[in-house]
Amino acid sequence: MQPRPYPAHGQPPLPPQAAAGPDPQPYVPEPAPDDLDYRHRGARVHVAEHQRGTDATAIGRLAVQLPGALVSVALVSSLALGMFGDVVGTLVVLAWVASGLLVFHRPTERAFAQHVLKLRPPTPEERARLEPIWNEVTARAGIEPGTYELMVENSDELNAAAVAGHVVGVTTYSLTRIPTSNLAAVLAHELGHHTGGHAWAGLLGYWYSLPGRIAWAMTRGLARFALAVAGVFSVAATGFLILFMAMAVAAAFLTAWFIAIPLVVAPYLLAYAGRRGELRADQQAAELGFARQLAEVLHHFQAEEETAKAALVAQGQQLKEPGALARLLSSHPDHHTRLSALEPYLGLRR
Repeated sequence: MQPRPYPAHGQPPLPPQAAAGPDPQPYVPEPAPDDLDYRHRGARVHVAEHQRGTDATAIGRLAVQLPGALVSVALVSSLALGMFGDVVGTLVVLAWVASGLLVFHRPTERAFAQHVLKLRPPTPEERARLEPIWNEVTARAGIEPGTYELMVENSDELNAAAVAGHVVGVTTYSLTRIPTSNLAAVLAHELGHHTGGHAWAGLLGYWYSLPGRIAWAMTRGLARFALAVAGVFSVAATGFLILFMAMAVAAAFLTAWFIAIPLVVAPYLLAYAGRRGELRADQQAAELGFARQLAEVLHHFQAEEETAKAALVAQGQQLKEPGALARLLSSHPDHHTRLSALEPYLGLRR
């Protein structure tokens, strides 16, 4: 299967006829073709009993991040109780634990998407294009369209994202420049992340492990600073400090191995869960009838990647393939793996 060519990223150049003359008119690109098979336009939609769920990938994400969350609870408790006393400190800890529920609070989600992820509500023109496609995707899945909120990112990249508990973001390039059926496949993939619980589980795990990650980052920074200061005095001081740090790490592993070991392997397990989540979201898109369209998008990504590699080789730069550890830490499967997983669906007539 060959991907349909998408418009090049970036502002398209002026056509030759528009460039000639004293007052050229700005070039307005042709809208992407609307080639989606609208099976449910004007038809009665069967709405599923459950609008959202939690699959094994989401549960696995939460389980993997549990040790980090326990470390975070211990840190927050120590700081809160030490600074505010037993009563107020306990209330602070309980408030922090309850703050995770904001993942499902739509105004908070909207504020997070706008101010942190730089998403915005679609313009009337963007909504006019986006909503019919979204309505078709959700109708095939038996999901109420209003269950999730559509937002747009000003970006020249082909991308979309499932955010928090209810937000689906899509880039302006994806919205305006790729065929409608391909955009529907991308949206169906993101819907799969939501209905599988991947988005909220990932954000919830990130939030509850954040204090622990901040403390670890500060510890590493202090260790680097201490080594730099010791290096000013003597090699012996540096060696003694390294030995002391190694003994402290070893003691931590021996006394709290049941926390330390899961923390070490957590990044690899989270990456694995991310890869499984991507394949599961691809599967949902395929089950909704978008296997061919999603394969076209993946072929497009694959072609772009090969073109970029060829350009680097032409410039005389040596390409270094990612090592085994880098592949284990990747949160997305490679394009070949995803395309292979879609093959059983490409032979089905839907």
